Amino acid sequence: MSAQTETVIENFLGRQTEADWSQTLADLLPAIHEVDRTATRIWFAFFPLGLAQALEQAEDPALLARKLLLQGKYYLKDQVDSSHKFLYGHRYWPEVKKAVAEYAGSLAATDSSTLTGHIREVARRVATQLKTDESLLIGITAVAFMTLQQVGSAAFKAAAPHPLATNRKHARKSPEQVLKERARDNSQGLLGFLRTTNKEWTVAFDEADKSARFKLLHGQEVASGAATDKRDWVARDARCTVGEGPIPVQCRSASCGTCWVGVLGGAEKLSDVSPRESKMMKEFGYINTDEPKPIIRLSCQAQGFGAVSIVIPPWNGVFGKFLRQQKSQPQPESAASGAGGGA
Repeated sequence: MSAQTETVIENFLGRQTEADWSQTLADLLPAIHEVDRTATRIWFAFFPLGLAQALEQAEDPALLARKLLLQGKYYLKDQVDSSHKFLYGHRYWPEVKKAVAEYAGSLAATDSSTLTGHIREVARRVATQLKTDESLLIGITAVAFMTLQQVGSAAFKAAAPHPLATNRKHARKSPEQVLKERARDNSQGLLGFLRTTNKEWTVAFDEADKSARFKLLHGQEVASGAATDKRDWVARDARCTVGEGPIPVQCRSASCGTCWVGVLGGAEKLSDVSPRESKMMKEFGYINTDEPKPIIRLSCQAQGFGAVSIVIPPWNGVFGKFLRQQKSQPQPESAASGAGGGA
């Protein structure tokens, strides 16, 4: 890709704001297959453009990260090929990534397509190439464009040794099979209809890994259920605490934000968001919604009343108030451009 054509796509993406992306997602969601509709929204919540740009524009990014209490892998540039493993469309990532790079290289400065138009066009091309349903490509293509905007061309094109290492059996499942598994509740046995408080449900935190499951008692908080899994999760994620399970947790009172999760399936089987959880989620910056059962939850507050499928984010922090303050201040002309190596 020449410097000239690289500048065309990066300049275009650099002009896309959070509001532009919000509208683009709203336009795209109806066309995204149900298997990835929620997953795509979760990914965009996991990697917010505002935080990426704040880190990119900071004089001292490390100092800002400490100020915002960021922990874990919050830089998207370090996980370009793996950040979206929970999307069904992840299996098409090599083709999508290549198609986006080629499309960027052929984009003319006079092209007047919208962001939605660019994403739909690349998804259409890959769908034609792979002879598959275009709706399965739109979500992962949107992820690719946002990744390119946040990390820049060099990091985007860099290849990982095994970007698609996953369970082969899971990779062969159809979208309908995945959706059916997400909706399925555990059998409670022959007299299960008589069981009440002693019902047990399964929480999956990696659909591609059959061992990534823990049990949840009826009405128990998700983080408390995770704590019954005594395997060594610290080796997998340094944010975890010995004896607390695979979900990082520090306070259990909605004060630290470490235990936030995305809900891929079964959001309706979790308790409604309490006023405190809702308030703190906005303070952390994870989601700004008044939905009673949103796609992002604090697992120390969400009680389970059925089997659910979740995704554990690779990082956590407290940045909502900071970003709101930034938006209320006049921004210099140079700060309006996009990030080139953000979160």
